[in-house]
Amino acid sequence: MKARSHSNKGQVADAQKLYQAILQAFPNNKRAQQGLAKLKNLKQKNATYSPPQEVVDQLFKLYYQGQFSAVVEQAQALIEQYQVTFLVWNILGASNIALGRAIEASSAFKKVTELNPNYADGFSNLGLSLQHQEKLDEALEAYNKAISIKPDYAVAYFNMGVTLQHQEKLEEAIETYNKALSINPNYIDAYNNMGNVLKNQGKLEEAIEAYNKALSIKPDCAEAYNNMGNGLKNQGKLDNAIEAYNKALLIKPDYAEAYYNMGITLQDQNKLEEAIEAYNKALLIKPGYESARAQKLHQQANICDWKSIEEDRKLIPQLGTSEKSVEPFSMLSLEDAPERHQIRSQLYAKAKYRQKPLQPTFKGSKKPNRIRIGYFSADFHNHATMYLMAKIFALHDKQKFKIYAYSYGPDKNDKMRQELIRSVDIFNDVREMNDKDVALLARQDNIDIAIDLKGYTQNQRLGIFAYRPARTQISYLGYPGNLGADFIDYIVADPIVAPFNQRHAYSEKIIYLPHTYQPNDNKRIISKNVTTKTDMGLPEEGLVFCCFNNNYKISINEFDIWMRLLGKVDGSVFWLFKSNLWAQQNLRLEAEKRGIKANRLIFAERIPQDEHLARQKHADLFVDTFNYNAHTTISDALWAGLPVVTKLGKGFPARVAGSLLNAVGLPELVTENEHDYEALILELAMNPRKLAIVKDKIAINRLSQPLFDTELYLKHLEDGYQQAYQNYFDGNSPETIIVTK
Repeated sequence: MKARSHSNKGQVADAQKLYQAILQAFPNNKRAQQGLAKLKNLKQKNATYSPPQEVVDQLFKLYYQGQFSAVVEQAQALIEQYQVTFLVWNILGASNIALGRAIEASSAFKKVTELNPNYADGFSNLGLSLQHQEKLDEALEAYNKAISIKPDYAVAYFNMGVTLQHQEKLEEAIETYNKALSINPNYIDAYNNMGNVLKNQGKLEEAIEAYNKALSIKPDCAEAYNNMGNGLKNQGKLDNAIEAYNKALLIKPDYAEAYYNMGITLQDQNKLEEAIEAYNKALLIKPGYESARAQKLHQQANICDWKSIEEDRKLIPQLGTSEKSVEPFSMLSLEDAPERHQIRSQLYAKAKYRQKPLQPTFKGSKKPNRIRIGYFSADFHNHATMYLMAKIFALHDKQKFKIYAYSYGPDKNDKMRQELIRSVDIFNDVREMNDKDVALLARQDNIDIAIDLKGYTQNQRLGIFAYRPARTQISYLGYPGNLGADFIDYIVADPIVAPFNQRHAYSEKIIYLPHTYQPNDNKRIISKNVTTKTDMGLPEEGLVFCCFNNNYKISINEFDIWMRLLGKVDGSVFWLFKSNLWAQQNLRLEAEKRGIKANRLIFAERIPQDEHLARQKHADLFVDTFNYNAHTTISDALWAGLPVVTKLGKGFPARVAGSLLNAVGLPELVTENEHDYEALILELAMNPRKLAIVKDKIAINRLSQPLFDTELYLKHLEDGYQQAYQNYFDGNSPETIIVTK
């Protein structure tokens, strides 16, 4: 009998399982009953004995060979049979840590500390297992116990530093790493981690110095080169960063993270094909590297490489929606799925923003005479956000509000920045300050409502908001969707971009403005320079379709429709924005695949805003993209008098154009599906009289409808701010706010 054989070999656990299985099937089986009784006697007999030394030696041999599953199995068997020492429990815990079983590991290490309360390694290991479970305060307690037993325990200090780093207690983390280094001056990981903390604090020179110290100890430390690359990138030294990543890869050719970081840096240099190649190399090494795949797909969308996107199409719903996080913005144009976009934001926020908020401030007994509003952005210069917001800043009711601007972007010292500085009460250039210090500054300024204008777009610093710089915090304008962060209380929206039945797709409470969420400046200047179609590279005759959206927003679905339209409308051309050379080449190739000559696609260069508005008079009809609509771009078109046709999607970014067209009194240009979208565009293209009527309506509505009524819009926005503040002042949690007309 197999059970008896296990019993004779001392394999009690295996024998017990077999006997129990037999009794479950045959409850009256006497041999099985007798076998279990013998096992019980054997366990009682052995409970006072230690296992044979050769068995314990074999256990440690398996551990050092990396056979962790075998160690766990055999250690558990020994524990069932014998009175084992704390060392067996310790190696059981260490093997469980190696297998990613933190809960089982902490149980084993707790047993170690019970059996030997003076074993410093046991407490340090317990701290590590608790750290893996995100039980950070308990982990710190365990590390402190280890250090009280062994004051020169560098590893415990290092692990404590890692835990403090996770808690965003950065100064304490640096102090602890320095203690580890005072004990072990050659502790490379401590230098590396200290460099990362300094980098996160914005102390880039000090961070690079720490990485150099690590490299002076170990010149072939790939991690130090990778970290140094990140520091150099943050300094804007992109070529030097690439050089550092390449050094990391020479040492460690399978370093997927170095390839990923190189891809991000190449992206910043606008070397998009090289960036995609770097992401592909990262994925060859680490196929489940979701951040690399998301960035690769976003850059493939940027160059309109739809064939490559289709190869990964089935993976898109999974990216950033399970356990691993990806940058949420990278996925917005790839699918119209508000629930998945919400999950991505939540996972990303949870993974990235671990800061402990600053202590809550005392609420006064009476409301202030002026509510203090703080706007935070990297884009306080000649930028799309400022095109929309300039007059909002200028017209804020200074009797009711005191306006602060916190700029963490470059000082381009252009006209729009100068206008902003004149418009607000206080302008703070905080680009050299770390996130916590910016939050502390806002606290000193006694900001009542902090407004984030970036979301998850490029150069954002939501980490400032994670520290809670203000009593009430609002996401506004910069990011078209949910941020998934528990430190953002509200999002400004409208009933079209965020329908009432979709409120579940937002972690924030929604401030509903009555017409549209998007502001506009009704004093934007349109250049009066006289130009011709020929100046724009357009034919003098023939209908001009246009779409000035960034090319990453264009998918194969709308492009198929556009090319069919070119095929049906003789002499027509398609005028597109030139995002990059690769997109231009790929779009022309895609046109030719569909039987359309490449020269019927004409690409517009980037020019000053007033001239861009003026050149739109040479187009006849703006046609929108699907998953990610025109946003500022549609306001440009309508302000310039150009009709726009859109398709209403599911999520925020796919519904913006519908919101703006309704706000300008042109709901008839909003379609519900691809068939109606194509049919309406064709009808307008083939019927000049009907198209002229639409243009005449725009000319009237742009000055009479809410979309470009900046003063009315600001009245509604300020009403929303006041209601949000009143909620706070009344001691209520954030709740949906509906601003009435």
